[in-house]
Amino acid sequence: MTDLLDRPPGGLPYPGGGGDDLELMLMIRAFEYKLLDLFAAGMLNGTTHTCLGQEHVPVALSPLMDPRDHVFSNHRGHGHYLARYRDPHGLLAEIMGREGAVCGGVGGSQHVHRDRYMSTGVQGESLPVAAGVALHLSRAEPGAAAWAYIGDGTFGEGAVYEALNIAALWRLPVVVVVENNGIAQSTPTSAHLAGTIAGRAAAFGVPHLAIGSTDPAEIRDIVAGPLGHVRAGRGPLVLEFRAHRLGPHSKGDDTRDEQALREASAGDWYHRYAEADPAGLARVESEQRAYVAAVADEVAARPPSTGRAACG
Repeated sequence: MTDLLDRPPGGLPYPGGGGDDLELMLMIRAFEYKLLDLFAAGMLNGTTHTCLGQEHVPVALSPLMDPRDHVFSNHRGHGHYLARYRDPHGLLAEIMGREGAVCGGVGGSQHVHRDRYMSTGVQGESLPVAAGVALHLSRAEPGAAAWAYIGDGTFGEGAVYEALNIAALWRLPVVVVVENNGIAQSTPTSAHLAGTIAGRAAAFGVPHLAIGSTDPAEIRDIVAGPLGHVRAGRGPLVLEFRAHRLGPHSKGDDTRDEQALREASAGDWYHRYAEADPAGLARVESEQRAYVAAVADEVAARPPSTGRAACG
């Protein structure tokens, strides 16, 4: 299973150099667009939630993660997985139910487990688990941390506050990554969240950083210092990213009006690169779209997964 994931049978290694943020963001974006195309063509079952517009968050944070760190993702987690593993073959095979799938094709789009990575479609579920894992890490692997990606809508779950309370009391190495895209499925944040996320973190004495930048290098500079405090055993940290969801909640269910869609598009990280180097952006985007298209063709040609392979 590991060999198949590390060396895709189609002979299509990731073309990026591994350290280029733009390459990786565009690979993730191309992957998400391909998923929507495959659904429209009737080639996928179930559901999927793309991270279009939010690709810069995991791309910025992944280099800050230690191999010993645990990552807990959510229903909108393809970018989280791809930024950590550069493995579109295994993830697409999982979603398509094909041989070589990360979890034997039984987890689908939302429920993926590999090594110290897990995603789930259950809102808020990851925070208590992350706190428990962080307690273990603090005792057995000092310096390692548990990362939990959540959205603004997840602050409607009581488990979030129970986990923050324990993490703060016990000074657990938990990093809560909030991708605040301003909408919870179809409900604007202003209609479902009283107060602020910063205020809720402050209630537990948890440091909070609001990050509006879409530049991965700048984000890493902002986060590195506070992350060092987490790894030193000084307690949890909440990182709130002001992001924009460009695509639908899931496939075609986007209820926003044209103005809201224009506002989301205006905040897209893509425009900054387009203005700085349009020719370079076009070249890299073309390369990544071609790569993902080839991956999709190769994975679609594989036989169905037997579902017998163990996750991770």
